[in-house]
Formats: sequence, C-alpha cells, structure tokens
Amino acid sequence: MKRITVFCGSSFGTEEIYTAQATLLGKTLAKNQIELVYGGANVGLMGAVADGTLNEGGKVIGVLPNFLRSKEIAHQGLTELILVESMHERKTKMNELCDGVMALPGGFGTLEELFEMLTWAQLGLHKKPIAILNTNGFYDSLIELTQTMVDKGFLKSANKEMLLVSDNIDDLLHKMKHYVAPTTGKWIDKEKV
Repeated sequence: MKRITVFCGSSFGTEEIYTAQATLLGKTLAKNQIELVYGGANVGLMGAVADGTLNEGGKVIGVLPNFLRSKEIAHQGLTELILVESMHERKTKMNELCDGVMALPGGFGTLEELFEMLTWAQLGLHKKPIAILNTNGFYDSLIELTQTMVDKGFLKSANKEMLLVSDNIDDLLHKMKHYVAPTTGKWIDKEKV
C-alpha cells in the first residue's frame, strides 16, 4: 500500500486519546512510507493525522471542496491540496488516489464516507481494504449493528467481513496489507436466509 485515505472528524471529540491516536496514525504512516490522503483541513482529527504525517517527513494530499475552505480551513503545510467542487467529487478523488481506506472517530460525514466506500466495494466497484481504527471502543455499537444486519438478512456475512477492525494501528495496517476482497456479490437470495 502506497497511499491510505483517512476519514475522520473535523472536531477533536471529548477524549484526548482520539487526537493522540490520530497523530500516532499519521506518524506510523510516514514511518511506513505510506502517503496520507484526507479531507484537506487543519482542524480536529483531520489536522492531527495530517500533522502527525508531516512531522515525520511523510507526504500528505488533501482533497477539499471549495465551499468548505472557510469552514474546515485548508491546511497550509500539505504536500498537495486538491480543490474540488462537491462532496461527491471529493470522495471520488480520494478513492482514485488511494490503495485503502481507514476511518477514525467522527460524525455523520465520517460515517457517510466510510459507508459509501463499503457500498462501492460491496458492489464490486473496487477491491480495496476498508478499515476502522476502533479507538477506545468508539465504533463498538456500529460493529454490533453490522452483525444485526447479517442476523436480520440484510447483509451477507462475507460483506460484513469486508470491514476490517482493530484498536491497534500496526495490527490494522497488517490486516489492510493482507486483505483479499470477497468474490461473493451483494444480493441475498430470500430462499437462503
């Protein structure tokens, strides 16, 4: 993996561990010579992961919609900043640039980005690893919900397994590097449920 797209909050959250892990992830990516692709802002966890990467001499590509330049405040120290017109164009560009995707804690935007990448993978539009850094159990309820989706017949178990999860950065990067996309499709046969 040469580049990883990271989706995360433009806020810091209520616990210092979120910022510490975002910064550590950035440093770890740089040390492993993996470039960071992210939303381009200098605020919240977005800024922390970018700064962590840059402070270790890593490369960072930001992708920021023009209309968010004043709200998310474009990071001035990036290797490259790509300006786009829409949120959809942002996700498309981030997907084009990366070899894998990782989500850190965040809000609706982070979840929307994560689930769009999962949906694209489920539909066979890409075969990239998609991961959650489950810092301090932040995503435990979401992981439980994905099992409920399987149990209730709305998600295949093989598609659930596309979502790689760990609370350890090195373990998660190892899982991403060794990921093999499922060969099964999205659709569930009612007779087999």
